[in-house]
Amino acid sequence: MEQLKGRIIYRGKAEGEALVTSMPISFYGGVDPNTGVILEKGHELEGQSVKDKILVFPQGKGSTVGSYTLYRMKKNNTAPAAMINKETETIVAVGAIISEIPFVDKIDLSKIKKGDTVKVENENVTIL
Repeated sequence: MEQLKGRIIYRGKAEGEALVTSMPISFYGGVDPNTGVILEKGHELEGQSVKDKILVFPQGKGSTVGSYTLYRMKKNNTAPAAMINKETETIVAVGAIISEIPFVDKIDLSKIKKGDTVKVENENVTIL
């Protein structure tokens, strides 16, 4: 079990399977809000669903509409259970806050591997 501490973007608790990528994610156009599946061509996670996962990625990218896309995903029950970034930016931060998705950044992403069971509790990230 490894404990990491980051910066809270949105408080909360979640536990689940880590879905990890070294590539930034664009929620607007890059993720289907109806299914949670990553659509972006050539993306490391193309074809995989973020639904109920602990989504681990360096940062977001793309249009500010990405914030609303995350909100739609939350309403559609296709959103990640929590998100972890190396260094977040405004689009994903706002999306997590309005969607009430537990979210932390300033985390060393190299410690988390795809398939790990990860617990997010406020600023604490535990790899189980």
